[in-house]
Amino acid sequence: MDNTSTRRTFLKRSAALTAGTAIFPQIISSTALGMGGRKAPGERFVMGIIGAGGNGMGAIEKLVEFRSDVQVVAVCDVDSLHLAKAKKMIDEAYRNRDCRTYEHFREFLDREKMDAVYIAVPDHWHGIIYSEAAQKNLNVFGQKPLCRTIEDGQAIVRAVRKNNITWQTGCQQRSTENFHRGAELAINGRVGEIKYIEVGMPDSVRRIGTPRIQEVPPELNWDLWLGPALKVPYRGVCHRDWRWQLDYSGGQTTDWAGHHIDIAQWGTGMDRTGPVEISGKGYYPSEGIYNVPFEYDIQCKYANGLEMRIANASRMPLTMGITWYGEDGWVHVDRKRDVLKASDPTILKEVIGDDEIKLYKSTNHIKNFFDCIRSGEETIAPVEIGFSSIAVALLGEIAMTTGETIYWDPDEQKIIGNHRASRLLGRPYRAPWKLPSL
Repeated sequence: MDNTSTRRTFLKRSAALTAGTAIFPQIISSTALGMGGRKAPGERFVMGIIGAGGNGMGAIEKLVEFRSDVQVVAVCDVDSLHLAKAKKMIDEAYRNRDCRTYEHFREFLDREKMDAVYIAVPDHWHGIIYSEAAQKNLNVFGQKPLCRTIEDGQAIVRAVRKNNITWQTGCQQRSTENFHRGAELAINGRVGEIKYIEVGMPDSVRRIGTPRIQEVPPELNWDLWLGPALKVPYRGVCHRDWRWQLDYSGGQTTDWAGHHIDIAQWGTGMDRTGPVEISGKGYYPSEGIYNVPFEYDIQCKYANGLEMRIANASRMPLTMGITWYGEDGWVHVDRKRDVLKASDPTILKEVIGDDEIKLYKSTNHIKNFFDCIRSGEETIAPVEIGFSSIAVALLGEIAMTTGETIYWDPDEQKIIGNHRASRLLGRPYRAPWKLPSL
């Protein structure tokens, strides 16, 4: 198929689409119908945790703050030291010794009777574990990024929708005031029609070299940690430095997409769709196992003509954060020191009227998850939005890998006219692992 003519035809057709074209439009929203695990006010949720590393332990600290509403009964991790630490924290919070521990997530999912599960595992595991948790009819709080590949993400969305569960993606910036306010100013035209967005994400860790092969420590099930990824020797980098290896993550590019790209699209009403044209350049280490791009620069174009640039912070005029540029000025928001600023400071004092767009309001991401399980309403970060946010970065990764411009149909979720790039929408799993059949 000729790429030029395909692009021309696709962009012409895409121009007729509205900015809010829905991903998976043929399926009812995951929260439109009643779900399993519903609890009446006053009833406790029974909950478990998969992944008790740094993020998982942080989640436990937050969850036990809700112990009058939530009973954490079990934790699962491939490292027995993680399990012991997590169990101790949970038991002390509930003043008992009841928390059960599991090494294998399938045993955990098969044996425990729960309403919900918090999952914080490396990205390469998300496709399988997120989908299987949804298949068990569990409500899921799943850490971002939603998936490691586009095909993983599509499988997760299908599982969530098929089982009609409540899903919350762990992109907590949506529940933070300055991000909510900045996005609301942008979407309501306080700087005019948005024409261009800059998304500054962290400069990547630049590590070159190959750590020596080591004996697997007795507390770690290394084969299970690897799971669907390639079998490789243990080099002592699984718990901390997995994010800098392409087998498990895309580095800062995919790590922060679930934060900053998410907010960028939220502020334009396009958080359930995606760009139609993506190109980019990545700069990769020349040797060693740390092989994610240490610099990256991605350009996106949407069907309505909006353009977005995503790059590491040192390449950006305002470094980290999201900047919406309109016809009449700009608004910038960032996590550091809860930054919110504008080309004209008076913009920040603007009042959003009752007849304008009021974005979903949440002040506590975990509480919003529990509230929505009770009410049946959609969370502030449902699975479709989690997928839309990371899909932009994953398509950028494909563009950087191939060195080609990618033409994407966000409605059909297909790369147009490029078989080689289309093959990178997924990746083979190491036997016997595979995505669950839906």
